[in-house]
Amino acid sequence: MGIRILKGGMLTTVQDLGRTGYQSQGFSVAGVMDVRSFKIANLLLDNPENEAVLEFTLIGPTLQFTSATIIAITGGDFQPTINGEPAPMYTALYMNKGDILKFSSARTGSRGYIAFSSYLDIPVVMGSRCTNMKSGIGGFKGRKLKADDYIGFRIKRRYLPFFLSRKLPPENFDQDEETLRVVMGPQDDRISRQGIDTFLNSEYTVTSDFDRMGCRLEGPFIAPKETSDIISDGIAFGAIQVPSHGKPIILLADRQTTGGYAKIATVASVDIPRLVQRKTDHKIRFRAITVLEAQKLYRKEVEELDEMRKIIHQPCKEVLDCRLVAKRLTKLFE
Repeated sequence: MGIRILKGGMLTTVQDLGRTGYQSQGFSVAGVMDVRSFKIANLLLDNPENEAVLEFTLIGPTLQFTSATIIAITGGDFQPTINGEPAPMYTALYMNKGDILKFSSARTGSRGYIAFSSYLDIPVVMGSRCTNMKSGIGGFKGRKLKADDYIGFRIKRRYLPFFLSRKLPPENFDQDEETLRVVMGPQDDRISRQGIDTFLNSEYTVTSDFDRMGCRLEGPFIAPKETSDIISDGIAFGAIQVPSHGKPIILLADRQTTGGYAKIATVASVDIPRLVQRKTDHKIRFRAITVLEAQKLYRKEVEELDEMRKIIHQPCKEVLDCRLVAKRLTKLFE
């Protein structure tokens, strides 16, 4: 009762919100890169908010189901098919025993997510089921998935109320250029006034040096006052380091626990999903906001997720009803 991996894709791992409370001991948080897509996938199935999912990057996996269950696919468009037929995303999908779910390369975005109503049978290690590949702990044997791996389910859950209502508009990851909102600091005082102006008024390009640890950007030199070296301190998800070469590096889920370069700013948590769904050569700009503005954006996102939860629990007797639901959500996100 579970899933068999026929192809592992480029990088498919078991992830949840991460392993918190252990950075002081040298263990990175890890967890999903796109928290919003992760939460929506679980929301569609009435799963616990932190239930483990499969996260995949650039090229998706091929899975065979050994028992019936319900799934939801979110994130970038990896052109999913079930038994060779196109499968919708951002909707609850019933999978029968023997069904084959296949993904191609990402048409939009760069990371995808699969949630399961029957819950992946992955042990909890230090409070989390997420995979930390550098430490080789958590997830499935502490590594990415490959052909012939098998993951069982923890429960039998093959029914959800309001099944036809469990549809949401797909997220839009098509933009080649994104403006990320950032909170300045904590070491922006180590950067010259000219360097800060450069950072906030220049266009940067996503390089191929982009993985779960961080995203290196190419663009104008950010000048420090004297040096960007600091005494090592803790690093948050989305922190933007400026090493001596003057090019920003945005640190992500598998970031190191501490770092010795000045952090000019931190990406607002609501904008990190827009960053991690970028591809090589996509363009990024930065716009400074206050901590209060970042908190308001976070509260707004929580309200949006609550609205989604209400919508998928409404009866959807006709196709027209579902269109009205989609229209209501689209208006909400404008």
